[in-house]
Amino acid sequence: MKIGLFYGSTTCYTEMTAEKIQQFIGSDIVEIHNIKDTSLDNCLKYEFIIFGISTWDFGELQEDWESIWQDVYALDLTGKTIALYGQGDQVDYGDWFQDALGMLFDAIKQNNANFIGFWPNEGYEFAASKALTQDGTHFVGLSLDDEKQYELSQARIESWCLQILEEYANL
Repeated sequence: MKIGLFYGSTTCYTEMTAEKIQQFIGSDIVEIHNIKDTSLDNCLKYEFIIFGISTWDFGELQEDWESIWQDVYALDLTGKTIALYGQGDQVDYGDWFQDALGMLFDAIKQNNANFIGFWPNEGYEFAASKALTQDGTHFVGLSLDDEKQYELSQARIESWCLQILEEYANL
């Protein structure tokens, strides 16, 4: 099994998370792709795909994702398993925490994908987020704040990786 991990990163936090995921699961399993350098269509060769995105300023998309945003809607992800992770700042941008993660989920969910890896929203302090599930108890993917909670990121990444591998095995 190969997992395709596709991310966009401006400040390297989302890229570093991709590398940590790859290191934890294994470089023989996780193949990393920066969407700035790789066409998003390349994700279609994987059955299991991880997308990484960060939220900028007041709930905006990361620039690499923004430049290919229409391509996201065009993906036929029928039968694919998708896990998402996001970077955000819950203190300085608490009204928009992980909004890009929620926007990516909304764009992909209409493409017939199967989602795994929802993450509890416990341990975060924010006012609002587009990345919350309908019941408000989980984010639609792993939520990281390397600006304010860097010390929690490694444990969250490892726990989430185990979670998505188990969920994928149980499909």
